[in-house]
Amino acid sequence: MTHHARSLASIATLAVGLGFGALAQEAPAQFTVPITYYKLPNGLKVALSRDTTAPLVVVAVYYNIGFRIEPKNRTGFAHLFEHLMFEGSKNMPKGEFDKLIEGNGGLSNGSTRFDFTNYFEVVPSHVLETMLWGEADRMRSLALNEESLKNQQGVVGNEVKVNVLNRPYGGFPWLDMPQYANKNWYNAHNFYGDLADLEAATLTDAKNFNQTFYAPNNAALALVGDFDEDQAKQWIEKYFSSIPASKLPEKPDLSEPRQEAEKRFTKTDKLAEKPALAIAYHIPERLTPEHYAMVLLDQILLQGDDSLLTQELVKKRGFTDSVDGGINLLGNAFNYSGPMLWMASLIHDASAKPDQILAAADPVIDSLREKPVTKEQIGRALVKLRAQYYKDLTQFGGLGRADLMASLALFNDNPALINSLEKDLRKVTPELIEKTAKEYLRRTNRTVLVVEAGAAGKAQGTGGAR
Repeated sequence: MTHHARSLASIATLAVGLGFGALAQEAPAQFTVPITYYKLPNGLKVALSRDTTAPLVVVAVYYNIGFRIEPKNRTGFAHLFEHLMFEGSKNMPKGEFDKLIEGNGGLSNGSTRFDFTNYFEVVPSHVLETMLWGEADRMRSLALNEESLKNQQGVVGNEVKVNVLNRPYGGFPWLDMPQYANKNWYNAHNFYGDLADLEAATLTDAKNFNQTFYAPNNAALALVGDFDEDQAKQWIEKYFSSIPASKLPEKPDLSEPRQEAEKRFTKTDKLAEKPALAIAYHIPERLTPEHYAMVLLDQILLQGDDSLLTQELVKKRGFTDSVDGGINLLGNAFNYSGPMLWMASLIHDASAKPDQILAAADPVIDSLREKPVTKEQIGRALVKLRAQYYKDLTQFGGLGRADLMASLALFNDNPALINSLEKDLRKVTPELIEKTAKEYLRRTNRTVLVVEAGAAGKAQGTGGAR
């Protein structure tokens, strides 16, 4: 799948929970991901992980710029620029890089998230040098012109229309909820982009954005797969070391004030045939003990058929066929940097009213605030996390591993943290989970979004919920 086929909406649907790990509290010795980490003099962060399981290699370049800190009068610009990165470079006209990848049996893509924009290739190992050259070429000399800008403004504008404006539940809740739950503009704006802002972007905007953020000192390169490490280092030095660093602006304040009262919002979706409901809670700072506790709370409450909310709202009450959500709907519990929400959402039958659903969900959530969970509940949560973890580490030649390595390099300057996630999750106690639930799962920390079905009168029959 090329980047043209993947929108932010599809990323929200397809994003997987990378990086969780543990079998049970008394699990055997954990698997260790081999990591070599260093930096070039120009600031490029390089993380290597050799794996000879298959003759494949993942090349992933992550830039420390997502839609959270895009220009205030240019909403959607980070995503627009992601598209421009596929418009060709000095030595690779538009489409040639894709042809080279696909001609060698590989695949590539790119995406924009809260705190990074990434580009990756999964290819046979023998074309690693070519991939490094290609990524370096567009980092150094992206081809930006009026024609490519206008072309991609049209493409992204159509994405907004297709995936949000003219689609039932478009943007629900992954795009909607941050705008309702957060107060700081950087966390609360329409990151897919207002059409007027997208159309107003100029070539000067694009060039300035490129020169500022798409520089080696604002990027991480991760390699995973079957390669010779010494040779890879030589190629990385050859193609990336002479790219000049940029002067990065000071990072804005991304903090959110403590929420002290529940917020409720209602919107009408003119295309929806069934109503929907979403709830969101601000969560602890990433990679703190409370954050790890929240990761386990997510598993206990929401993930899998055994989760408490699924059991109550689906199995027992029959309000819906599924309850969806989690931490960071555009990624996972670890590949972001700023403030984040835990969300749960469902599309439900019209016979079930929002207050009725909340009345059923609240005692389930409150039970975790009133008494410690059992060690057995923690053990089951860890089993689910570990199953997802190893699945993601190996999918697509190791793309999940590259994602974590690059994210931890960008945000923590330490991709080896990938090997401490399981250990830190195992440290979580029932008491810490109760303490975290008391502070973060309180109703005064909650935002409720009700979606009314504007097309309900046009629906034929009643049918079951999604």
